Amino acid sequence: MGNCCSDVAGGHASIGTTAGDLRHQADTANDAVDYFLRSRGHRGLFSQIELLFSASGLRDRDVLSKSDPMLVLYTKGKNGALEELGRTEVVLNSLDPTWITKHTLIYHFEVVQVLVFRVYDVDTQFHNVDVKMLKLEEQQFLGEATCALSEIITRFDQSLTLDLHRDDFITSTHSQNYGKLLVHCEESLSSKTAIEMIFRCSDLEYRDLFSRSDPFLLISKVVEGGMQIPICKTEVIKNDLNPMWKPVFLNIQQVGGKDSPLIIECYNFNSNGKHDLMGKVKRSLLELEKIHSSGQGEKLFLPNKVVLNSQLFVDKFTESVQYTFLDYVAGGFELNFMVAVDFTASNGNPRLPDSLHYLDPSGRQNAYQRAIVEVGEVIQFYDSDKRFPAWGFGARPIDGPVSHCFNLNGSSHYCEVEGIQGIMTAYTSALLNVSLAGPTLFGPVISNAALIASHSVANGGRKYFVLLIITDGVVTDLQETKDALVKASDLPLSILIVGVGGADFKEMEVLDADKGEPLESSSGRVASRDIVQFVPYRDVQSGEISVVQALLAELPTQFLTYVRSRNIQPSL
Repeated sequence: MGNCCSDVAGGHASIGTTAGDLRHQADTANDAVDYFLRSRGHRGLFSQIELLFSASGLRDRDVLSKSDPMLVLYTKGKNGALEELGRTEVVLNSLDPTWITKHTLIYHFEVVQVLVFRVYDVDTQFHNVDVKMLKLEEQQFLGEATCALSEIITRFDQSLTLDLHRDDFITSTHSQNYGKLLVHCEESLSSKTAIEMIFRCSDLEYRDLFSRSDPFLLISKVVEGGMQIPICKTEVIKNDLNPMWKPVFLNIQQVGGKDSPLIIECYNFNSNGKHDLMGKVKRSLLELEKIHSSGQGEKLFLPNKVVLNSQLFVDKFTESVQYTFLDYVAGGFELNFMVAVDFTASNGNPRLPDSLHYLDPSGRQNAYQRAIVEVGEVIQFYDSDKRFPAWGFGARPIDGPVSHCFNLNGSSHYCEVEGIQGIMTAYTSALLNVSLAGPTLFGPVISNAALIASHSVANGGRKYFVLLIITDGVVTDLQETKDALVKASDLPLSILIVGVGGADFKEMEVLDADKGEPLESSSGRVASRDIVQFVPYRDVQSGEISVVQALLAELPTQFLTYVRSRNIQPSL
């Protein structure tokens, strides 16, 4: 797995799980882990969630007794297809059941996970049959409900009451009551429990001709079949045969359990990506804890079972429970969505089909519309009032000079619109009321977003702001944009940039600090954290990863970096 980290910047940088203290554990990207997970379609935050169910006021479908209800849980795909996730037990003779069976699923922040709940009355003759074997068409359907997992997650008590309904009733029975379903979610404790360790090695072997080796550790878990999945990598220590690395933080859920085997490999870093294996150790967290307690080292070995004189030491081993992204969401922290749209002339005449702003009469959305809808649909659940600031830039409003930050709704007094549909309506209206111009300047819209975020901080608001910028060209005011981003890095703000069209966006990637050096202002000040995620639309629109997933993957991490660095606690 050594060649997973193949670039000098990525290899030499300390990564997300090896920062100096817990507050900064998400500061930078882990290229080894990202490479592996993204190649298999996994991105962003995923936490283990347990769902619990109860119902009240169910319809009585039995003659001599009350119904015997069972709940079936499904997830609904984008194509509307249902996939069954699990079933509860059958509760006998009850119209107000509380089911004991919990259903565990993985919460993905960057995806809208639609859940469908169906309740059935199980016929008496099937009471001794395993629920997994029941044919649902042989049971009496009592009702169903649908919601997004995010709707449950964002409730203060993480409980949501839904009305049960049926689609098979006749018109005259529309008002009939089919009962209510209460869904409660809890984040698994293993999602919150972290192990902090400090590793060092002694007597590593020389692997470079003219200097000592440049060692780093790659930690992987072992799954069924013996496959290794990387979960953490340390920074590279230059020219040292007795290195000590910064603290490593491992989430219990990442590992699979304290008794699950881990492979700790020590590599000599090479800039061509072909890192030399210097030895490895296979131990569980429980065994690593014992190594720490004993104060003794563990000898490294090579794949051919040759035992080396080199040793691995565990100088620190502590276990703690930390606040997660979901803790802050449940505690009332909100994500406030903002959008800024590029109206420069390089987009082409909106009245012509080859324009990036073309409004297709068939209703097919252009890239700007798709980005607004896809990102907005995810974030809207985390914004209670769903009033979104929306701006345009690079255009000349009617009877006015070129503006690099104008209100998309045409108002001179306020910038907010109602909901995602409000953004779409304002965008369509703006296309009819402005003249496309230029150049492409980001500084003004970033400064406006930063001003709103700073006012929120000054007023004690528990809000985190997310600005989506959609553009077809390379930014003209690159240094001014860097200055604005460095200044904004101290605020509760993240910036998502989508590049549409066929432009060369390589210069734009400099704004996304996880792809190069940290941003630096013209005065020499370095950004306190990475707040930008840039994605060219063409790189993801035809692949397995959607624009939403690519854009939002880092957002929970950027949020946690902000609140932890300022020791902000969730209101639990």
